[in-house]
Amino acid sequence: MAIITADKELAVYENMGARFDIAAAKLGLDEGFQHVLRSPSKEITLYLPVGLDNGKLEVFVGYRVQHSIVRGPGKGGIRCSLDVTLDEVRALASWMTWKCAVMNLPFGGAKGGIICDPNALSRRELESIIRRYTAELMDFLGPERDVPAPDLGTNEQVMAWVMDTYSMHVRHTTTAVVTGKPLDLGGSRGRREATGRGILIVTERALAKLNMGREGQRVVIQGFGNVGSVSAKLMHDAGYKIVGVSDIKGGVYNSKGIDVPRLIDYALERGTVAGFPGCDAATNQEILFLDCDILVPAAVENVITSQNADRIRARVIIEAANGPTTALADEILEDKHIYVVPDILANAGGVTVSYFEWVQDREGYFWPEALVNERLEQMMTESFEDVYAYAQRHSVSLRIAAYMLAIDRVAFALKLRGLYA
Repeated sequence: MAIITADKELAVYENMGARFDIAAAKLGLDEGFQHVLRSPSKEITLYLPVGLDNGKLEVFVGYRVQHSIVRGPGKGGIRCSLDVTLDEVRALASWMTWKCAVMNLPFGGAKGGIICDPNALSRRELESIIRRYTAELMDFLGPERDVPAPDLGTNEQVMAWVMDTYSMHVRHTTTAVVTGKPLDLGGSRGRREATGRGILIVTERALAKLNMGREGQRVVIQGFGNVGSVSAKLMHDAGYKIVGVSDIKGGVYNSKGIDVPRLIDYALERGTVAGFPGCDAATNQEILFLDCDILVPAAVENVITSQNADRIRARVIIEAANGPTTALADEILEDKHIYVVPDILANAGGVTVSYFEWVQDREGYFWPEALVNERLEQMMTESFEDVYAYAQRHSVSLRIAAYMLAIDRVAFALKLRGLYA
């Protein structure tokens, strides 16, 4: 069993492995099966030569990790960031396996990343990098092989380039090769809001279990990108009191509540929430420690650690980001009786509507947004109840229960299929 030490606390793959080992042990999973399910299927490193606008030639490094294809094609985003590492992509691919299994989707897990700053590139330079990345992965992508989606630093336009590059190589338009596309190219209604809507749904379920009403519950959200801003808007509209919000440039706090629609307009205009009138200033780190009922970390990995978990004052944490809490912090939060809805359940709204998009593309028939949202709520609610039942039955946290449910489903599929040799 993996034991996380302080020097390994921020290694995201180690954190995934620590939770996996606990869950697998509680399931009594055979040691051999543990090795198989813990290990990625493929790890691909790409070196992408691209001509820049200044005439120079640069080589960018990219990765695609396919963790599991036992339950279906790989599924997972492509991120562009200077902070991308193979360890991070490996962990994110693993989390996608467990997330898809928690939601009972017919997908495995995959993830991609390119080491670059998309904000420092021209549109043509970024397009060249994405198209070269896609072309190099042609043997591994496809609606029945591996289906990418947007992630940190990528968007609908990037997915359109991936879809077009793939389609040009196979000589026919294949919309189902990616999700998160523009509506006019086979995207799904409700996809942009899906992760934030899923956050609202699981928050409602968590409060119901804790016998807490929604009205007036004070919410702090770290991160104000697509997930954070949509979560804030939907929760505000539902009657929650959003008292704190931050992004990478700073944060704002008002104990009486923030006017979220005005904040969204302000952030669009200024590029940050920092300085929003009528609020006190707070740093992106300080926002985590504000007095609130519900904390929604919606930014990046490893923001709640053993070094700061004791300062968290929320009663409930809804993990909108991937891996915001380290394994060493879990025990501290449990000792403080903080109710954590884990990332592989809480932020699964995005991949669930990505699944809906993949289905719609393959059918050639597209659903109204009301139907997308209705089916999302049904699946998120059912999955929450499945995880909650596991937690009650085995006397474990929701996080370990989610891992147990996911591992059990993937292991069962692997046993049915057997090992090809």
